[in-house]
Amino acid sequence: MLILDGGIGRHLKKIGAPFGQPEWSALALIEDPSFVSQAHTDFINAGADIITTNTYAIIPFHIGEKRFIEIGKELILKAAKIAQESSYSSKNEVKIAAGIPPVFGSYKPESFVYKDALPILELFKECLLPSSDLVLAETLSCIEEIAAIQTIFSNCGQPLWISLTLDDDLKDKSISNLRSGESLQKALESINFDNVEAVLFNCSQPEVMENALKITRGIVPSQILTGAYANTFPSINSSQKAANNQIRELRTELTPEVYKHFALSWIKAGASIIGGCCGIGPEHIKELSKIKIS
Repeated sequence: MLILDGGIGRHLKKIGAPFGQPEWSALALIEDPSFVSQAHTDFINAGADIITTNTYAIIPFHIGEKRFIEIGKELILKAAKIAQESSYSSKNEVKIAAGIPPVFGSYKPESFVYKDALPILELFKECLLPSSDLVLAETLSCIEEIAAIQTIFSNCGQPLWISLTLDDDLKDKSISNLRSGESLQKALESINFDNVEAVLFNCSQPEVMENALKITRGIVPSQILTGAYANTFPSINSSQKAANNQIRELRTELTPEVYKHFALSWIKAGASIIGGCCGIGPEHIKELSKIKIS
């Protein structure tokens, strides 16, 4: 069992870091990077085996096209260095995931342009791979995004983990679709598993993860790892495409103990990687780490 960290953006906000829209978690990196170090350390101390670079919001959607061109590379390199230093300072062995964001914003499959995505993904590859142990492509909303990730990161010399975000507004919870409306089955069939080590699900409600994991285990080769790391947002419907164009309220009932209960159901459905996304803090990760030693 591997434990990922939680949602660094909301944790930065909680510990008093510079935080707001549109920059999201990138604002702390720009104005006071010491908070990013503290956030990584908090998740490591809670029991995370893997920390993800604070690179999710270093895209034009969040920091603006002009600033991305001027300092995007510098920020990505800074995030990589901070994650590496945090890992080195830990008494435990902690791996670093190169956090590859949805390059045109979360939950925005209609805005994805394959050819425009490739140079941005190349920049992340250039800056992050020298400091990382694996590639974690997060919150992929459509099959075309999956294709772009595979184009850039297949055979990159590090394990490639692909993480999909699910439509959590479906009334029929026995069905699993991406945010684009494309079926999970078609999405999985689009993946070349010769070049992918793990398939995960993130930034969706915990209630939709179990069914997706069951579907996945029935389709992917047996050696492929699966996992989930949910958010604490209320259900986001198809008319709310951009996840981070506002600071959303979080579900207060998803306490660490309740979240752990969901994680146990994911493990039963085949997950060997668990963690958290937006709103999941070190206190949740600490509870998940108890599963590993129980």
